[in-house]
Amino acid sequence: MNIPFNSPYCCGTELDYIRQAFDNKQLSGDGLFTKAASGILEEIFNSKRALLTHSCTAALEMCAILLELNEGDEVIMPSFTFVSTANAFISRGALPVFVDIDPLTQNIDIYRIEQAITSRTKAIVVVHYAGVSCNLEHLLSLAQAYQLPIVEDAAQAIYSKYNNKPLGSFGDLATVSFHETKNISCGEGGCLLINNPKYIERAEIIREKGTNRSLYFRGEVDKYTWVDVGSSYLPGEISAAFLCAQLDQGMQITQSRLINWSTYDMAFREMIGIEEIQLMHIPEPSVHNAHMYYFLFPDICKRTNFIQYMKDQSIGCVFHYVPLHSSPAGVKYGKISGSMNNTDRAGNCLVRLPMGPDLDVQKVVDAVQNYSNWL
Repeated sequence: MNIPFNSPYCCGTELDYIRQAFDNKQLSGDGLFTKAASGILEEIFNSKRALLTHSCTAALEMCAILLELNEGDEVIMPSFTFVSTANAFISRGALPVFVDIDPLTQNIDIYRIEQAITSRTKAIVVVHYAGVSCNLEHLLSLAQAYQLPIVEDAAQAIYSKYNNKPLGSFGDLATVSFHETKNISCGEGGCLLINNPKYIERAEIIREKGTNRSLYFRGEVDKYTWVDVGSSYLPGEISAAFLCAQLDQGMQITQSRLINWSTYDMAFREMIGIEEIQLMHIPEPSVHNAHMYYFLFPDICKRTNFIQYMKDQSIGCVFHYVPLHSSPAGVKYGKISGSMNNTDRAGNCLVRLPMGPDLDVQKVVDAVQNYSNWL
């Protein structure tokens, strides 16, 4: 494949930082690079605390523990998301309540959330799809009215904003991914962002296998011991070192991606005769991070034909999620609230183009423009 859908990006300083981690003689978690990355992330997201984890899934699992969910509690979320969004809460006995998405942004339809709220609802989870937010003002107002915490699944949203405020800074808790498919990567990695300070101390304990180890190393207790539930959610220093190298160039990486995204968008909006193709929509006052470029075909057959055509041109294009509500586990463990027509459409019709800071974007544009079977 000449242009794969995703190609991990290397800044050039990652190996130098990893060597420094070896020289520091600490490869387990919470060393100098883990702390450095956490500090940078707290600045990026304007977060009260950023705890590095070995995956975004781990950070979501920590959210579920912090919310003290019990068997039968309900958590509202979109169905058009990765399985980790639901799995983290199912593992605590909670019931995911799937709500349809906005057909323009593929984010949860905030105007359908209220009808999904019941006496058992304990949280609302929003996913910032493609680094684009929903109407967060309305969401915050709704959450306040019902006294419900908000969890932001900001896996795709580093450097994205809403009303000039970073995505990941609105909810009580938020999670970020540094998987190799994300804008900033360390292969596998994540972060828990804590915006409500009441969760900070317990989050540190949960992340450290249920021990008060962090308090001990700060001199706040004379020994550390097992005090709560938890697991081993820390990344190693090698991953943190790699991540620091990427974060050092985070703005440059994002700017390069935005240039390629704009090249796509300008080219495709000038194309004639594809009125049935829905291009990406970035609503005001959202500022996105060029995590992906996608469009939607009228039906699954046209999407399948296009993906095969691009494959024949040695260009990797892929669809995205199989909606959780229609998956075997979703049927077994979840609940649907209302119609899921927009979610089903996204699952059948959405296609993603290759995206990255060092992409041969013109080759992709030329192939798309030469495709003769749009309708």
